[in-house]
Amino acid sequence: MSAKSKPAPAHPEALPLKRLPVLLRRAWYGLNQAFRQRIAHLGVTPDQFSILRWLSEGEPAGLTQRTITDLMASDPNTITSTLTRMERHGFIERQPHERDRRAHRVRLQPSGRQIFEQARQIAVELQAQVLAPVPEPARQRFLDTLELVAVHCATMADKASPNPRRKSPTRVQPAVKS
Repeated sequence: MSAKSKPAPAHPEALPLKRLPVLLRRAWYGLNQAFRQRIAHLGVTPDQFSILRWLSEGEPAGLTQRTITDLMASDPNTITSTLTRMERHGFIERQPHERDRRAHRVRLQPSGRQIFEQARQIAVELQAQVLAPVPEPARQRFLDTLELVAVHCATMADKASPNPRRKSPTRVQPAVKS
């Protein structure tokens, strides 16, 4: 047998299964790298874009660092470091919270909004390119189903968490199509 050919599986059951974790990881990694390359000239990372998006869509008064940490499903030290870099670039500002002395409110600055709008257009175009292989009538259903899976995974993680105070990010219930 040549080095190039592989033996055929003895049984159909021996064929590799489509495994959700592997597929999700490959999809996320490819999407993240493609987006990172497309927004590099703006001086932001995909994680910074996500923070800019949360701030843009959030309360006008800003979000607390804790809320951002939960929304990003990340640890507080990573978020603090990311926010420090973003503040240094003038994308955001952090101010003491008006009622909680331990908390800070994070607000989007005009330069952060401008960068967000440019990166958002790139994100929209990339999403359209990534979803192009999915037949158009099935795209919204695919996204709704993926959202259901994401919500269910987060719920399962919450139930399994040994720390009942640490919850997964706030979730929007998916729209159910009739």
